[in-house]
Amino acid sequence: MFLRQRSSGHIVAVVDPEQLFSIFHDKILARDQVGEEEQDPEPIAKSDLVFLSGEPLPRCWTDPDYRER
Repeated sequence: MFLRQRSSGHIVAVVDPEQLFSIFHDKILARDQVGEEEQDPEPIAKSDLVFLSGEPLPRCWTDPDYRER
């Protein structure tokens, strides 16, 4: 799955989608898609990620208290 990093504008490939879907992880491992060689996975904060269309991630992926509101 590919997402865009807000701070850099780079496209990143999510290493483990389960981390992305889990509300218990505030960071995920992703590979930056810059350059010709595959990059090493780095932790990236979910708050710095959006879909390629620019839409934010669903609250149920990022907010543990999303049902409270």
